[in-house]
Amino acid sequence: MIAKERFYELRNQQGLINTEELDEVFNALEPVSCESILGKWKGGDFNTGHKGSAQLKEIKWYGKTFNSLKDAKPLICYNEKGELYSNQKWGGEASLWMIEFRGKVSATMVYDNQPVFDHLRKVNDYTLMGIMNGKDIVFDNGEHFYFFLERV
Repeated sequence: MIAKERFYELRNQQGLINTEELDEVFNALEPVSCESILGKWKGGDFNTGHKGSAQLKEIKWYGKTFNSLKDAKPLICYNEKGELYSNQKWGGEASLWMIEFRGKVSATMVYDNQPVFDHLRKVNDYTLMGIMNGKDIVFDNGEHFYFFLERV
């Protein structure tokens, strides 16, 4: 099955998703350039049981904004009034870099205040798949956090 088709099946799957399946899809997707992803993105995550899902729900995560290579906002959230803002409490803001991960050089968001990398791959011009990577704070039982972004 083509990785893009499998991506959408997993994105819409009810119940827990096996991270090995997500790894297969991610590894098969093509790299994306930093310049091509500038703009606003609505985010979501795959139901792997990772603790990051609950944390993002708690802070009312909406998505990410890439204003420029040096101005990326990883945690666009809703405030109490339902307005969007850049939540800088969890790692500050970020920048975009081309970084090798799993054998491919692709756009990666590097957080300013903590050792965290969001590696991105292209599903299509309007959809990205990401894996959050870094030191111990990212992992949950040894597993990465898997997410997706859709261009606004």
